This record gives sequence, structure tokens and C-alpha cells, in this order.
Amino acid sequence: MDRNSAIGIFLMAALLLLYLQFAPKPKPEPAPQPAKTAAAAAPGTTPVAPDSAALAQQLGAFAGAAQGTAQTTQLQNENLTITFSSKGGRVEAVRLNKYKTYRGQPLDLLDAQSAQLDTRFRTTDGRQIKLSDLYFRPEPQGSNTLRFVADVAGGQIEQLYTLPANSFELSYNLRFNNLSNTLAQEPLTFTFFDRVRQTEKMAKQNRNHTTINHYLVSGDFAMAEASEKPEEVKVAEPLKWAAHKHDFFVAGIIADKEFTTGQFNSTVDLNDTTFIKTLSTTLTIPAADVLGGKGQFRFYFGPNSYSILKEVTPGFDRNVYLGWGLFRWVNQFVILPVFHVLEKFVSSYGIIIALLVVLIKLVTWPLTYKTYESQAKMKVLKPELDAIKEKYPDDAMKQQQETMKLHQSMGVSPLGGCIPTLLTIPILFAMFQFFPNAIELRQEHFLWANDLSTYDDLIKLPFTLPFLGNHISLFTLLMTISTLAMTYQSNQANPAAMQGPMKFYSYLMPLIFFFVLNDFAAGLTWYYLVSNLVTLGQQAITRRFVDDTKVRAKLEANKIKNKDKKPSGFGARLADAMKAAQEKEAQARQGGGASRPAADDTDDTDSEPGTGASDISPKRPRKTRRS
Repeated sequence: MDRNSAIGIFLMAALLLLYLQFAPKPKPEPAPQPAKTAAAAAPGTTPVAPDSAALAQQLGAFAGAAQGTAQTTQLQNENLTITFSSKGGRVEAVRLNKYKTYRGQPLDLLDAQSAQLDTRFRTTDGRQIKLSDLYFRPEPQGSNTLRFVADVAGGQIEQLYTLPANSFELSYNLRFNNLSNTLAQEPLTFTFFDRVRQTEKMAKQNRNHTTINHYLVSGDFAMAEASEKPEEVKVAEPLKWAAHKHDFFVAGIIADKEFTTGQFNSTVDLNDTTFIKTLSTTLTIPAADVLGGKGQFRFYFGPNSYSILKEVTPGFDRNVYLGWGLFRWVNQFVILPVFHVLEKFVSSYGIIIALLVVLIKLVTWPLTYKTYESQAKMKVLKPELDAIKEKYPDDAMKQQQETMKLHQSMGVSPLGGCIPTLLTIPILFAMFQFFPNAIELRQEHFLWANDLSTYDDLIKLPFTLPFLGNHISLFTLLMTISTLAMTYQSNQANPAAMQGPMKFYSYLMPLIFFFVLNDFAAGLTWYYLVSNLVTLGQQAITRRFVDDTKVRAKLEANKIKNKDKKPSGFGARLADAMKAAQEKEAQARQGGGASRPAADDTDDTDSEPGTGASDISPKRPRKTRRS
């Protein structure tokens, strides 16, 4: 590894640390199950009849629907079991049938204790009414459709839910029939309060990856920051959808038309051992939509899977965080397509990751070969470079000029080993976002790892260490050992290029990354372990094709070819700049030498030999004594 390549690698490592700190076979579809209805009453409680006079005072013409008994009704398909409450006619709980929590329990995306969906509106006489104030009459419409009706104020509030087979989407239609004289002509307010439970192994990652995202009608996407700090976002323009992302799962609502405004809040109580984060969404719905039968929406309750979300609605796939800018494009158009193709032929995701490494290494091998070839050239030129340093030991500017002349005459680019390495940065950064967010790896076993989407903790410590925690990831440990082996091999191949602090830092960086990656997804550290092993193999093969004698002969041929060739382009501009800097430095030295005698004219007699004016005055006796 030459100095330029080492500098390139260290820059990559520094950028990566900054980036980390801030940023099966299809089963037969079961027959649809009919809707289930059951009376619901909290255990150990006795319903208390509300005061009719108080309800009339509070709800006016809507008070007649404010008394009743809450019932629960379910719609179910292969993917979802959704529980509705007749009090409010709303979704009360959602269970994802094919998923479990990290403890192996059924995964309830929403439940009656943690989440509440509601809609509020104002009447023409100024009263604020919530749908949860009213009792609705459940009317199953076949096996996959449920209708809730409340007769109020001479009209009806109707809510219609439809759950298609083998889908994660729930169709929702809200209508206010014959209530145009009762409903105020101002937007209704939809609220979604969501206290999120821990479903993944690592609570901190689960919390940080739990956010609220939204998408504007204009096409702009806004993603909340992954953090533990309270957040509030207000949107004063029309929105298309909003989604609560629970790390690997999403609960969202999409408008067929639009929401007029929105507000999103998230709070965290680190002392709360039950809920990792509280999310709150407020959206406004045009009154004309619900009065005109156009209040049509869709709920999405399901996995945060790119292949599924991209079919839901425009921009909904952005809930899967794949990095930003170029890194997202690499994941979206390169990594994910290749990953999904491999899924069709290989069942083990650990093997899929290994094959992904091999494919990427084959594609980038020309860059790797260029890097190694550049290192070989710099190694061959080392005697000439050492000679330049010995010839101009105290003149760094002259060393640079002579080194540049040598590189130009030999046809060598000092950045030849650095640029190919830097070109692989998009893939490096893309991997850091792909593996922690790929639901495909969730709870997938490989070797000793029980879940490739989080760290493996085969080695558990009876104590907690700073920056490391109470475990050691074996994949991370093996990755670090393989990186140190690569560093040692590179340093042994070119010992003169890595000396002093450079050599020390080349061994320090892998140790730093051991602490950084110990809590990262096992899929990521397994990827880098395989990548290191493949790289070692590539280096061994490349050495057979890069011979120092042939490299020297090629450089000598370039020297003859470039003998009378003048530098051009960037090289010429750099040479001119260095020459100008050298001339300026020489002038500065001459100016300094001329100014010193003038400063010493006041004390010409007492000047000591070798200083001030005595050096240029004709004082023969002193020169005789010195001689």
C-alpha cells in the first residue's frame, strides 16, 4: 500500500465515521373468513350509563348516537387481522399474521392500549364532535367489507372498510349523508396517536428508526430525522400521505384526493420501558369531500419492504431508508435488483450476501487492478524518490517539483492508486444503509447469527464496556482480524511506503471500526468479512500478473517516449503554480537578506562575525582572525 492509497483509505474512513454520526415459495391463499362480531367490555368494569342531559348539552343533535355498548368486529386475510370498535367505528388493533416480535410473540402493529385513530369535526352551532364520542352500528357486507353507520341529526355518518384478499391495504370511505346543514364548512381533523412498542432486539436502533414520514401533493418527500429528541413539523400545503414507520413496519394513511394540512410530532421518554417512542399525526380533510362522497382513503398496515411499498402509491417506497443522493440510487438500482434476483435461486440470505460480495468484487476488479498496478509503480520508483529527498533534504518545494517531473517523465499519476479506491465509496456507503434497513434480513438465521438485521451476540460479557456494550459480535471480530491481516500484507509488500505514524494509523483504523460496528447488523459485518477474504484472494491473483521487472521496463519506455514532451493540462498548471511559489519564496529570502544590514547600520562597530553589517563590511582583521 503506497502513501497515496493509504491517504485515500484514511479519507474514506473519516468520511464513513462522519456519515455514521450524522445520517420462498408462495403459499396457497386461505379462504376468506367472515367478519366476526363480539361484544367488548373491559374486564372487571361495569358500564356506566352516561347522563343524557349532559350528552345533549355537549353533543347537541348528535347526542342520540352517544349511548350504546362497544362491540369489536374483525376483518381478516392472509396478512392482516384488523379489529374494529363500534365506538367510533374505527380501527382499534392491527396484527401482522406472518410476523413475530424478536421475542417470538405475535406482532401487533397497533393495539387498543397503544394507538388511537379518530376524526373530529365542528358543527354549525359550534360544537366539537369526535367520531369516538359516537356508537356506530356494524353491518358486515360479505367476508371482506364492514360498514359502520350512525344515525345523527336527521342524517347519517357512514364508514366503509374493505380488506382485499392477500393485501396489506385497507380501503376506507368516510361519508356524511344529508348533513350539509349540520356540518360546518371547515376541514375535519383526522388524528393518529401511536405509542410504539419495541419489536426488535436493539431498542436504540428500533427507536431511532421509528419516525413519521409524509409526502406532499407537489411530489416533495419529507422524512423525519432519526433521533431521540422531540420533533414537531407543521405542513401548510396539501399532502398525499403520512406514515408512521416502526423500523421494519409501517402504518400509514393515503388520501385518494388530498389532505389540506398536517402536523407531526414525536416524543421520547427514555425512562419508559413499555413504549420506545410516541408518534402523533394530525391531518385535515376538506368538508366538501366527506359531504360529496369523495372522502376516500387507504390505510397501509404492513412490512417496510421496498418491493411492496413501491406498488402502494407514488413516493411510499421512500419509507425504506436507503441512504441519500447517490447512495440511494446505488441501493435502489443496483443492490436491490441483484439481491432480489439472487433470492429466487438461493434460500439462505447469508449465502446471498456472500454471492453479492463476489459479484460486486468482479465488477470492481478493474479498479482494484489499477490500484495495485499504481502501487507497484510507486514501489519501483522508490529508489529515485529517495534520491530526490537526499539531494534536496531541506527544500520541500524542490522535492515536490523534482518528484512531479519524475512522475511525468515515467508516465505515473500519484493519484492512480487513490482515485480507483475512492470510486468504490458509493457502494461502501450504500451497504451501510442497506443492511440495517432491509426487512428481508429480519429474523433470518445464518451460522451463529439468529437475526442478520441486528448484531450477533454469540460472545456475551458479564459487564458493560464503554463504546462496546455487553457483547462482542463475532462477525465484527472476524472482520477486524481479516482487515488487520490485509493491512499487514500490504505493509509487508511495500514496507518503505508505510512508516512511522502512517503505519500506526493503518493498524489503528480497523480497531476503531471494531468498536463502531459491534452494534451493527450482522449482515453488514458478514458482508465486510467476506469482502476482505475475497480482496485477499484478488491481491494474491493480481500479484501473478503484476511483475516489478515488467513494470520497470514499462516506466523506462515511458521515460524515453516522454523525453521531449511538455506537461499539459492540470500537470502544467500545477507545475507553473509550484514554480511561481518557488520564485516568490526566493524573492522573499532575498528581501529579508537585504533588510537585515540596514537594520544593523546603527551598531556597525560592535557587530559580531557572521551577523548584520559586519558580514558585508571590509573588516579585514576580523576575517583574518576568523581564518
